[in-house]
Amino acid sequence: MGEGRHKIEPAPAGKGQALAQRSILVVEDEVLIRLHLSEELREAGYTVIEAATGDEAITLLSSMDDVGLLLTDIRMPGSVDGMALASWTRSRFPSIKIIVISTEIRSGSRVDFDACFTKPVRFGELLQCIRNLLPEAEQGHSSSR
Repeated sequence: MGEGRHKIEPAPAGKGQALAQRSILVVEDEVLIRLHLSEELREAGYTVIEAATGDEAITLLSSMDDVGLLLTDIRMPGSVDGMALASWTRSRFPSIKIIVISTEIRSGSRVDFDACFTKPVRFGELLQCIRNLLPEAEQGHSSSR
């Protein structure tokens, strides 16, 4: 997979166990944005998998069965951009929730996704959206407070 640009890291110890059962795949070619989003999600108790391209994400999705949410940029290098990745994911894994992020969101998209955010992303709003899309994980998180 290239230069080790994707990694899987569990949630920090002490966070709700239910959150770690469904992973979030973060696909973003801009390293600093990917690292920031991933770290914030881990701090919130989620297990995060990182990929730098849509091609890497497809390889990961094809080999894993615990991804509950795909968080992807739209414009990325490689043969698979974020919209193609969202479409591919929806057709093969309809239960995976999809959030797309970009500097520009075009209206009239034919891709079925659950939510979209423009950059810069306000993490609090993104986290609330994720909690709404993965309510079983949030229930586990609430019980550990």
